[in-house]
Amino acid sequence: MNAGFGLIVSQGRVADRTDGALRGARATADALGDYLGIEPRVVGTPSPSLTDDWSAALPAAHDTLRGLRDALGTAMDAGQTPLLVTNTCAASLGTLPTVAARHPDAVVLWVDAHGDFNTPETTESGYLGGMVLAAACGLWDSGHGAGLDPEQVIVVGGRDIDEAEAELLSAAGVRVLPPAPDVAQSVAELVGGRDAWIHVDWDVLEPGYIPAAYRVPDGLLPHQIAALFSALREQVRGVELAEFEYGDPKVPERVSVELILETFQALLH
Repeated sequence: MNAGFGLIVSQGRVADRTDGALRGARATADALGDYLGIEPRVVGTPSPSLTDDWSAALPAAHDTLRGLRDALGTAMDAGQTPLLVTNTCAASLGTLPTVAARHPDAVVLWVDAHGDFNTPETTESGYLGGMVLAAACGLWDSGHGAGLDPEQVIVVGGRDIDEAEAELLSAAGVRVLPPAPDVAQSVAELVGGRDAWIHVDWDVLEPGYIPAAYRVPDGLLPHQIAALFSALREQVRGVELAEFEYGDPKVPERVSVELILETFQALLH
């Protein structure tokens, strides 16, 4: 792994249905920037959350998604390891096609309680964030590209998956690893010596550690994410950290940011 990170933070609404994730992304990026001694590249301008259908949220996020794509390409061109801090998983609509083009042999680890593999035909909620991985794998056209090989995708910690979504995941050849004590070892064995791109949605964790908009019980623990980072340290070609819901009164923001920072440090030591 290149020790020179390109730190990118998404600050434009991308289907946000709450206001906390934009603030969480900014707080996380500022802490990572201070730790690494680099200035985050900010993409987008915050706007209020809105519960809208994917068909409205997608065009509204157009400029932010293009900005994230361009920022990612710039970091890669500079030989940096991209470190993206995003508000929602839907922001990856702008990044995963570039990952597929630049690192076609990389395994994409989608560390998330959800599969995010719905399509416009299967989605029950109309939420864009639940459709992002399917778009990157070419199951529907987001307008921002595709190219990801689903057989090179592993959903790690997935446990809240719709029935129709599960059928799509299975048919496409995406592996789903539910939470387990030895999940980091299992992932490392599946990845082998290949490059890896790691996306983490903090709702993959057991609720109570890092707040996320969706609380799904029986999740992974922070040390398991750190173990995953540590096991793949030399193979990681980029990292995305998403969905930290800043402002949860049950968990002080300072505690969550410190935990994210400690987890990230497993990539370095």
